[in-house]
Amino acid sequence: MKTIEVVHSSLEKVSEEDLNKEFPIQALGYPMTTEYFLIHLLGHLSYHLGQINYHRRLLDVE
Repeated sequence: MKTIEVVHSSLEKVSEEDLNKEFPIQALGYPMTTEYFLIHLLGHLSYHLGQINYHRRLLDVE
């Protein structure tokens, strides 16, 4: 639950202006807005959560 609290409190501090600014690091090899990068991170997290769920099902042998 602590992680959820940190994410919520952090995102509440980000303004619309901040979201529209260019992200300071070209993490994907090209310039992008902060909003774009946050959406990318959401997709990346979802992918890994799917992997974790897949492995959980492999280990859940009855």
